[in-house]
Amino acid sequence: MRARSLLLCSFLFLAAGGPAAAQTAPAPTVTPVIVPVVTARYPHDRAAFTQGLQYLGGGRYVESTGETGRSGVRRTDLKTGKPEMQVATPLATAFGEGVTVLGPTAYHLTWQDGLAFTFDAATLKETGRFRYSGEGWGLTHDGKNLIMSNGTSALVWRDPKTFRSVRTVRVTDQGQAVKNLNELEYVQGSVYANVWLTDRIARIDAQTGKVTAWIDVSALTREVSREAAQAGRPLTFDDVPNGIAFVPERGTLLLTGKRWGTLFEVKVPGVKVDPGVGGRAAPRR
Repeated sequence: MRARSLLLCSFLFLAAGGPAAAQTAPAPTVTPVIVPVVTARYPHDRAAFTQGLQYLGGGRYVESTGETGRSGVRRTDLKTGKPEMQVATPLATAFGEGVTVLGPTAYHLTWQDGLAFTFDAATLKETGRFRYSGEGWGLTHDGKNLIMSNGTSALVWRDPKTFRSVRTVRVTDQGQAVKNLNELEYVQGSVYANVWLTDRIARIDAQTGKVTAWIDVSALTREVSREAAQAGRPLTFDDVPNGIAFVPERGTLLLTGKRWGTLFEVKVPGVKVDPGVGGRAAPRR
């Protein structure tokens, strides 16, 4: 009788999810970590406290810089790293933040002034201003709306004509909020975001806000840090990775940082050649 009871108990234990069931349970998922492969290096202005970056086509990119009294927007030649045209952030007391070009217009944020400026993308002449609440950090677009970060875990989609919020997505990794989202780049359904004071770039599903991969750029940081130290101008604690731009004709990303002497072009799994995106930015000069 006791033997039959033991057999019955064993059967019920296995049926309820005993050791046999535990062995077949799926393992917890881990967000993949990607190491980019460098395909080219370009000179970058060591004085540029990079806040925003976007490739314009034709070997040029737009970049915004921060620091009060030194903030601005510039159009730069990729191969030489030299600005072809630049303007100061129109409010002299503002700390400049992200920039993006959508159609004929460049949009430029400020950190704590709640003010965004618009410029003619070809001439960099100011064309308007918008007000917003909270801080301004990074800025990109999906071809229709602007996408903005504010230092929290939120990404805010904004109407480019009114700057009004049309959608907000909270960014999470394995259910945990990802804060300090900084410079942004929208690429093929994902938002790539520098996380301030880290060597990680989050690849974020633009619909769900979930981080689908982390890009580890610590090797790039070590390289520029070593070169800066050898030149007698070592990086400081806030000279961190910041700056992501998509090069559609090569399916690559441009990556740099605040006061970095190098801008890297890298290959990242999942980023594909997309020549149809080439006309989205400013007209060629």
